[in-house]
Amino acid sequence: MKKVILLFFFVSINFFAQTNTEIHVFDILIDDETYILKNGKNISNNSGYDSQPYFYDEEQILYASNKNGQTEIKLRRSSNGGYVKSNTLKGSEYSPQRIPNSSDISAVRLDEDGLQRFYEYDRKTKRSIELIKDLKVAYPAWFDKNTVVASVIVNDSLELFICDLKSKKNISVAKNVGRSVHKIPNSELMSFISKENKKYWLLKSLNPKTKEIKTITSVGKSEDVTWLPNGTLLISNGNSIYKFNPKKDKYPSTFFSFTDENINNISRITVNKTGTKIALVAEVSPAYLAQEQLDGYNKRDIEAFLKPYAKDVKVYNYPNQLDYEGIDEMREGYGSFFKNTPDLHCKLIKRIVHKDQVIDHELVTANGNQFKAVAIYKMKNGKIVSVTFL
Repeated sequence: MKKVILLFFFVSINFFAQTNTEIHVFDILIDDETYILKNGKNISNNSGYDSQPYFYDEEQILYASNKNGQTEIKLRRSSNGGYVKSNTLKGSEYSPQRIPNSSDISAVRLDEDGLQRFYEYDRKTKRSIELIKDLKVAYPAWFDKNTVVASVIVNDSLELFICDLKSKKNISVAKNVGRSVHKIPNSELMSFISKENKKYWLLKSLNPKTKEIKTITSVGKSEDVTWLPNGTLLISNGNSIYKFNPKKDKYPSTFFSFTDENINNISRITVNKTGTKIALVAEVSPAYLAQEQLDGYNKRDIEAFLKPYAKDVKVYNYPNQLDYEGIDEMREGYGSFFKNTPDLHCKLIKRIVHKDQVIDHELVTANGNQFKAVAIYKMKNGKIVSVTFL
């Protein structure tokens, strides 16, 4: 993409951020106490938001997927990537999980009336029942068939609640928590992220029966964790996953590091009950985003062009002179330019991808003229957050 000016020369807090992410599934192998991840597959393969995976059983995975502006629950087999079932209801659904001792599913739903509710879905009748009233549940986790421990939105922040579905009682037990809530294997405890310390976050345990809370370990600024069946904690950070066994380890060590450019900024991670498979959410390659906007540019399709950009994208003249900021400014400039330049085309001469940045050397045709340009794209959270023109 070439800068416009040169070519012209003649909604409340969103706890379910929509970024371009994919879900990858790997087999977990152990070789002499070393973990190896093999047979990786992208099971979502969707040009949009795919996140919040949860193993329905040893092979099938529930997750939230956005298509045509609606997020819905999907259930896929990890072995062949084929659909098993797709629930399409009014509103958008998130945080799908299997209800204990049941074949039914629970999920958070953003209804068309603007309210956020926690539902049970009957897989046979497809009917939904509201499970927790009067709470804006964001990230739930089942302790048992009658108890949910959930991060709940309260005054634009998250609080941890114990929700007794039988007695209909909801008790707040911790403030300023994260989204990662899990059952700790072989225990009567749940884990959650405490963000009360601004310098580093703590992983803590909660006994839902006694309400006792204890600190397990620091997780730095890592948001997402899960547990292996043997009690080893897995922590996602960047392009790596780290492991830490609270009973025998002093410090975290590497579980697995990825070199695939299509696995970036790993977020949600989950493991099946036997610990033989892991599912993770990762941002697409920075090259994918750069190519997506280039394709939109060459089609002169303003919406396709803007799709990979962040709302507060910044456009610079090299090295750091801010030209303008915001996707609305970008839409205004490029929208009229696309309409008035029928011969517009950008040919990619060379592309360099380095971590979260892409450098494109381009040959631009516009209004019968040709010239070369260099654009540097910086990515964050699955979006292009800045462009610098040389």
